[in-house]
Amino acid sequence: MRDMSDERHLLTIGRLADYAGVTIKAVRHYHARGLLPEPSRDESGYRRYTAAHAIQLVQIKTLADAGVPLARVKELLAAAPAEFAAAIAEIDHDLRRQAEKIQRSRDRVAQLRTGDRLFVSEEVAAYLDRLRALGVSDRAVLLERDIWVLLHAVSPRQADGWITDKLDALDDPEFQAIYLAYDAAFDAPPDDPSLPALAARARRWHAERYPSGEPSTGADPDITRLAALAAGASSPAWTRLAELARSV
Repeated sequence: MRDMSDERHLLTIGRLADYAGVTIKAVRHYHARGLLPEPSRDESGYRRYTAAHAIQLVQIKTLADAGVPLARVKELLAAAPAEFAAAIAEIDHDLRRQAEKIQRSRDRVAQLRTGDRLFVSEEVAAYLDRLRALGVSDRAVLLERDIWVLLHAVSPRQADGWITDKLDALDDPEFQAIYLAYDAAFDAPPDDPSLPALAARARRWHAERYPSGEPSTGADPDITRLAALAAGASSPAWTRLAELARSV
């Protein structure tokens, strides 16, 4: 006949989980993974756990909390000391690699806080920072950024040359003034009387900068249009300025 006094030393799954500091769901998961033996049910239909189960559960939790993959926990629980040490060294190496990968990801996420530098070169990011400092609108800076993202994807070598020219042009107060005027004209009506004068001013600056008639180092019109669509930058005034520039 079964000694019922042993019942005092048996644990329900809830008490077992509490002792080990895990959830009941975790205990059942360890059963399903074959890490923790699942006792048979008693006459009341409940599973009763012994101190050995509690010790093994604590060992499983300790290894899991240390970063040991569950797929290797069973192997380590049965390993001899030398095998255990070798396996832990291997796992530690893998964890270091994972930590380095996570740190690289964190570094890239941190770059998001700096804005543009995640998407464009350092030179382009510096150019965009100078535009902001000049007082160019966020809308125009975003459009510029998207243009440069596309330029670098389509023609990285040419883009490097173009940004060098852009940074140099930005040292010219006249270029700054024209840029700001174009930015301010975004919301103007297409028949604004100031637009022809602004287009003529831009043409004069371009002719003085490129006296030999070198082609502009500006972006491909198709790329500019794509970036404008992505940024939602639709301006009848800018369209009119482009028409005026082509009419000469």
